[in-house]
Amino acid sequence: MMRRNFFGLKQLSIKNAYTPKAPNEAPETMSTKNANSQTTVLLVPGLGGPGPQHWQTRWQQSRPGCSFVPQNNWNIPDYETWLSALDRAVRACPTPPIVVAHSLGCALVAHWATQLSTDIPIQGALLVAPSDVDSDLHTPAETRVFAPMPMTTLPFTATVVASTNDTYIDVRRAQVFATAWGANFVNVGACGHINADSRLEDWDEGWRLLDELSADEVALSIA
Repeated sequence: MMRRNFFGLKQLSIKNAYTPKAPNEAPETMSTKNANSQTTVLLVPGLGGPGPQHWQTRWQQSRPGCSFVPQNNWNIPDYETWLSALDRAVRACPTPPIVVAHSLGCALVAHWATQLSTDIPIQGALLVAPSDVDSDLHTPAETRVFAPMPMTTLPFTATVVASTNDTYIDVRRAQVFATAWGANFVNVGACGHINADSRLEDWDEGWRLLDELSADEVALSIA
């Protein structure tokens, strides 16, 4: 028997995936949801985009309500362009979405939260393997457009997920980010950059963390 996720929909296996949609799909399609769905999940990739084997791509193909935030160029980060694209995507959602960001996408979400989120609520954010944009040792020069990393409390529920052998950030630095953002912190062990090279396939553990994040947000709204 298939269990139900926090959208109230049955979880689908990758074999029953939806027809794949391109990561640069127009933002207006993001609000097109199954009639039974409660929440839109906005997927925010990092530098270079998600790639076909990335768990974000698999979620977009197989999980109801998941859509990519589009960017014109995933290989050349531009602060204003990327920030505006995320803002438009959030505004296009009929109800406050949950954001799932990876790598440089986490820095983008953190900047959006400090710059533009005052009148545009989101339910929460799952921030996976945030790149240390302040570190010349860990990240390439093109990511420096998102430095310095915002270190203020996020105005929404968040969970930071980190790995012990991520070349783009030291796990202790990831925990510093989580503390500054007022976020939960999850150490998933030696999973590299928690990307396609980590061979996580559908990354069911990540979806479970997303379920828990949504449950936390619902509990806070009731309290």
